[in-house]
Amino acid sequence: MGEQPAQAAPRRKALEVMKGERFEVPPIWMMRQAGRYLPEYRATRQQAGSFLDLCYNPDLAVEVTLQPIRRFGFDASILFSDILVIPHALGRDLRFEEGRGPLMTPMEASDIPRLDPSRLHEHLAPVYETVRRLREELPPETTLIGFSGAPWTLATYMIAGHGTPDQAPARIFSYLEPQLFRQLLTLLADACADYLIRQIEMGADAVQIFDSWAGILDGESFQAFAVEPVERITARVHAAYPNVPVIGFPKGAGTRLETYRAETGVDVLGLDWTVPLAQAKRLQARGAVQGNLDPLRLLAGGRALDEGVDAILRELGDGPLVFNLGHGITPPTPIAHVERMIERVRAKA
Repeated sequence: MGEQPAQAAPRRKALEVMKGERFEVPPIWMMRQAGRYLPEYRATRQQAGSFLDLCYNPDLAVEVTLQPIRRFGFDASILFSDILVIPHALGRDLRFEEGRGPLMTPMEASDIPRLDPSRLHEHLAPVYETVRRLREELPPETTLIGFSGAPWTLATYMIAGHGTPDQAPARIFSYLEPQLFRQLLTLLADACADYLIRQIEMGADAVQIFDSWAGILDGESFQAFAVEPVERITARVHAAYPNVPVIGFPKGAGTRLETYRAETGVDVLGLDWTVPLAQAKRLQARGAVQGNLDPLRLLAGGRALDEGVDAILRELGDGPLVFNLGHGITPPTPIAHVERMIERVRAKA
């Protein structure tokens, strides 16, 4: 008897879309898809003790990352961690308090030269182990996404010690100490690049850079703080892994998205829910886009959800699209609404 032909490896649709392919039914995942809206996540979170313990425990981090894949069969899975593990690895203190979010000791100018990247990989070894095990345990057709925060967003938390409505402490710091602030962003960019490259080495198919506070910057600062550091990261990632897509998510960037892809070198644009679909379609003509359903449409459900999903599919369904929310899912969102969204996106299947 002759040899049986080798079975083709399952296609990772989300990864292929990030590289420019188009599918009639777009791949789908959700930002914060492993989170508090899931009862199984809440149970594991309670078992972990603290949020940071959950992030640094590979057994539990793998478990919560897999939970939405088991329940919903998303096309992509994103590593469960937090953007602030980078400043934590550089020597800054970090804790999470219920109802207040992340808290750090506010950083002063004299603290910047003392940041120590020498223990970055040692500190983040549990995260790398989580990525390695995820690639082994995820279905072969599921795209695995690693991530980091963007330098500007990380700096805002490091300087203020917590999130603020307009991140004024970091903006003021950047005006008063421009040289030191650039030094900080460069150090963070290199740490983020090292972090993402190691995640890819461990099995990540693509990586996303979250710049949650990009939209509050003026024009000059956006170029210096949101574009140039991300370009530095992307260049290093592409130099090491030219075929691994980088997703840029500069929340609130608005019209500055028109040049963001070309200036930073990212392969995929993550779009928040405020981006008009006409603009999104223009951006999609230059490469893959991801997004951008309003998370509150998902929370509301019903007609608001259906209309939001249908509009995105109508405007962006003919191009390379990873269907996603325009920001993270909110904890009160009913699971039935997530199921309804997925069913509607996949209705053509």
